Amino acid sequence: MANIVCIVCPKGCRLTVDEKTFEVTGNNCPRGAAYGKTELTFPTRVLTSTVKIENGEISRCPVRTNGAIPKGKMFEVMSALRKVTLVSPVKIGDVVIPNVCDTGIDVIATRNI
Repeated sequence: MANIVCIVCPKGCRLTVDEKTFEVTGNNCPRGAAYGKTELTFPTRVLTSTVKIENGEISRCPVRTNGAIPKGKMFEVMSALRKVTLVSPVKIGDVVIPNVCDTGIDVIATRNI
């Protein structure tokens, strides 16, 4: 049995997931059951970070993935972000890295600079 806290909504249900059958208990909604199973079989996360930017009023531009990436690729994606330097102007939604680390997910800017 695995004990995890659901992060789908602010309730933070304490889930118990059977590691053999992936049966989930402790959830208050169907989304919690889906999260519990996914967390044990193929955990994913949306990544938020910043990258360097030149000629802007600030030195870092906030970015995020436009979808969830495999949790096991987080460090690889962060390494790719460390190599990026944008040049102002940048608009919200601009693609910073397309198909980051072959995940099928793009990294996008989340602020106009």
